[in-house]
Amino acid sequence: MANRTVKDANSIHGTNPQYLVEKIIRTRIYESKYWKEECFGLTAELVVDKAMALKFVGGVYGGNIKPTPFLCLTLKMLQIQPEKDIIVEFIKNEDFKYVRLLGAMYMRLTGTSVDCYKYLEPLYNDYRKIKSQNRNGEFELQHVDEFIDELLHAERMCDIILPRLQKRQVLEEAELLDTRISALEEDLDEVETSDEEDEEEEKVVVLSLSTYSLHRLTVNPSPRRERHRSKSPRRHRSRSRERRHRSKSPGIIATPTCIALHQKSHMCLCL
Repeated sequence: MANRTVKDANSIHGTNPQYLVEKIIRTRIYESKYWKEECFGLTAELVVDKAMALKFVGGVYGGNIKPTPFLCLTLKMLQIQPEKDIIVEFIKNEDFKYVRLLGAMYMRLTGTSVDCYKYLEPLYNDYRKIKSQNRNGEFELQHVDEFIDELLHAERMCDIILPRLQKRQVLEEAELLDTRISALEEDLDEVETSDEEDEEEEKVVVLSLSTYSLHRLTVNPSPRRERHRSKSPRRHRSRSRERRHRSKSPGIIATPTCIALHQKSHMCLCL
């Protein structure tokens, strides 16, 4: 009785929600200690507390196929089938990353193609680190956006075969989805917009400077000519002063040697 799906549950993809998990893995989950102790009698409200206590994601591990708590809670949610609003709140939860991943996993298993793209693609902007347990029981480092990318493109996740998704291009052509703009494209658009604004500001500055210089040339031509004319008399005066100074330079000084030479030349003329 404890392992049966609730009576008012709707069929998912034409089958019982729990049957989305393979029978051998489902049986291992029912036999696990975590399922018997932690998942017994859980409701949609109590699942949140268990999800907040998760420390890693993963499917089954070890030689005897032991399920991880993440996989057990996934099956429990398929069993009780919580409302869509609760799952959306799981996905939008930014404080607890494993609560977000549990909601994303459930949405991928039970939601339509449109809902999967609509609610999971925004998680591409979540780059937080998470721990993932592999089949050998070893822990690996992963990121939230990597986990979401595998959910949308891989065929199997956490040892559960994922339902097929329609291609995004088909949904866009049918106008069921808008074209996705990644965070990188948004950043590039912002950079291009800022560059265009800077170029426009530079053009405005250049135009204002050229207008100002042209205004000065047209309004103030006479002072420059007056300055040029005022410089020429000063130059003429300075040159005349130099010439006057040179003309007033002293003659040859009569030294004793010059007097002796003059006397000798006079004697030679007399002879």
